[in-house]
Amino acid sequence: MLLRAFDLAFSFVGLVTGLPILILLTLIGLFDTGSPIFRQERVGKNKKPFVLVKFRTMKKDTASVASHLASSASITKFGHFLRRTKLDELPQLWNVLKGEMSLVGPRPGLFNQEELTQAREAKGVFNVRPGITGLAQVNEIDMSTPQLLAETDAKMISTLNIKNYFQYILMTVTGKGSGDRVK
Repeated sequence: MLLRAFDLAFSFVGLVTGLPILILLTLIGLFDTGSPIFRQERVGKNKKPFVLVKFRTMKKDTASVASHLASSASITKFGHFLRRTKLDELPQLWNVLKGEMSLVGPRPGLFNQEELTQAREAKGVFNVRPGITGLAQVNEIDMSTPQLLAETDAKMISTLNIKNYFQYILMTVTGKGSGDRVK
């Protein structure tokens, strides 16, 4: 309950204070891809679908697959910047505010990632809201290793407390972890 209160407060403050940055990145993204906002259906809490929102980092015609299966040639120059700085994740504060995500939790997968979905279901990972960052992300464990990711997510869930919540956020903001691999 307390962590959800932090989610609401931080996402609201982040959206309000970050509005000039969000507008600027949207305008630059318009020139980069013509469609700066990326929306994709993801697997949420209790396996309920939701639409994740983030800044587009790949060309518009890139296949809807997990990042580790996409070609690095699909990433735009501006997209490289967004990924390196993790600014592509800022619009997800809207998903947090709506209650579809948390700041800290397992990264939401795609419905076509069957191996990951099965591994997470076996570990009870879908009992919580997915998150923008977490233990796996700060340790550079991504969706290319579904079993390890599910195990790491389950470990994070079982040990998540206020200290860890802030630690994962701080580690992410200060550059720990590199995000999903792209081949």
